[in-house]
Amino acid sequence: MKAARLHEYTEEMSNALSIDDVDEPQANTADGVIVEVEGAGWCQTDNHVVEGMWEQYMPQDLPMTLGHENAGQVVEVGEDVSTVSEGDSVICHTVMTCGTCRPCRLGNDMHCKNLAFPGLSTDGGFAEYLRTNDRAVIPLPDGVDTTDIAPHADAGITAYHAVKLASRELNPGDHAVVVGVGGLGHIGLQCLNAMSPVSITAVDIKESARSLASDLGAHHTIDPSQEDVANIVNTLTDDVGAHAVLDFVGSDETTGLGPEIVAPGGNHYVVGYGGHVHQPSQALVNGDFGYKGTLVGNYTELQELVALVDRGDVNLRTSRYSLDEINNVAASLERGEIEGRAVITP
Repeated sequence: MKAARLHEYTEEMSNALSIDDVDEPQANTADGVIVEVEGAGWCQTDNHVVEGMWEQYMPQDLPMTLGHENAGQVVEVGEDVSTVSEGDSVICHTVMTCGTCRPCRLGNDMHCKNLAFPGLSTDGGFAEYLRTNDRAVIPLPDGVDTTDIAPHADAGITAYHAVKLASRELNPGDHAVVVGVGGLGHIGLQCLNAMSPVSITAVDIKESARSLASDLGAHHTIDPSQEDVANIVNTLTDDVGAHAVLDFVGSDETTGLGPEIVAPGGNHYVVGYGGHVHQPSQALVNGDFGYKGTLVGNYTELQELVALVDRGDVNLRTSRYSLDEINNVAASLERGEIEGRAVITP
């Protein structure tokens, strides 16, 4: 089969992956599931994998097939598989978990002691077929497009997980700020609208992103390159501040907004990454607020997100590309030229 594989780390996205002929995976374990990939989202994390940023966090044997946002049709199952059958349309949770370690027992899938992460530690979905397991696959409702929904496997569940954490602390009349209305942020904004009765301000330097935010239900938008974010947020909230900041950028500039715009007792949820948190401890103490990192989400949260998608509360803005176009996608995303999510159709 054809697969897009990383042979060595590089910062040159235009020729990052090569299209190789490799053996098709087999369901050679009792819990194994083989999925014919109909959609595999390209994510900013894939750029970071290409650059070698994940090597210190997750062992990687190169060459490796990338692609961790996967959906398609089940074509083979192991003898103990009960979740799905051949012919079922599924979305795949990002990790294959064991189910028996303590984090798994607590429902913390992303912290499984024995996890395998297709596209980061094992071969992923930028290929015709993907090997995953019974604990990772979620059957899709009739009528849900497996190509369009694929990015929800990571981008969607990541945004949903952060919003779910934030919404537990939000009340009617509170204010929330969404920083970055790109591939993750536009999903998070919709989840926030569906799950919490708050006023929403969206912050993005792109006019197109701010327009999209308004279309998706943001009550206010701010251009941080031209406007003072702190002044506007404090004016909108009568100097109370935002009870939650959902930061889908995670740069030094965006994490630096925390002490200026978070209300006392609120949180700055860091979803995007690449920058740093540089704040004196007294700023956190005086503001009685915190920074909270969020990592993807668990299996049941992906089920919940699929329910929101099926109900029409969350829609993805996607563009489709063939496997042969994959390096063009990587380079375009690196330049910030892709709106919404890019989906590879192997």
